[in-house]
Amino acid sequence: MIYTEQYFAEAIEIINLINKKEVEAAVNIISNIRQRGGRLFFLGLGGSAANATHAVNDFRKIAGIECYTPLDNASELTAQINDNGWEQVFVEWLKISRLSANDAVFVFSVGGGSIENGISVNLVKALQFAKSKCVTVLGIVGRDGGYTAKIADSCIVIPTVNKDTLTPHTESFQALIWHLIVTHPKLKSSEMKWESLK
Repeated sequence: MIYTEQYFAEAIEIINLINKKEVEAAVNIISNIRQRGGRLFFLGLGGSAANATHAVNDFRKIAGIECYTPLDNASELTAQINDNGWEQVFVEWLKISRLSANDAVFVFSVGGGSIENGISVNLVKALQFAKSKCVTVLGIVGRDGGYTAKIADSCIVIPTVNKDTLTPHTESFQALIWHLIVTHPKLKSSEMKWESLK
C-alpha cells in the first residue's frame, strides 16, 4: 500500500507542477497548424512509440488533423533501419513524407534525446532535419527535456519528483497531456462515442 500511495502522491505533485502555459502554447500552435493545412508527425521510442501511435489516432479522429508516425509500419521502419541505420531512421522517413514548413514534428520521449550521451540519437537527428526545413517542433518529455526542449517551439517537460519513477510517470503524463490537448475546445472537432450518448 505504501508504494501505491507514494506513486499517486507523486502523480498529484506532477500535475501541480506542470507548466500549464506551455500546454496552452502547444494547443495554440497545433490549432495554427491545422488552420494552415499542416500535418503532425509523431516520433517516440519504447513506450513513447506506443503513445505516438495512439496519439495519431486521437488527433486524426477527434481533432481532424492529418498526422502520421513511422511506428505504425514495422516493415518500412525495419527496412529503413536495415538500409540507413538506426540513427537515420526517422530522418529518412520524414524525407519521404515531404516534411514542409506547414508541418510539425511532435516528440514523445523520456529524456528528449542526447547526442552527447548517445541516447535517442535518432530523435535528435530527426529534429535537426526538421529545423533545417523550418518545421515546428513540439514535445512532451521528461528529465530536463534534453535536445527536444532546447530546440522546440513548445515543449512540455514532465517534472521529475522521484528519479526511480521517471519513466512511468513521463510516459503516463504524455498520454494525459495529449488527451487534454486533443479534447481542448480549440482543437476538438468530433465528439467521441461514449460522450455522445445521452
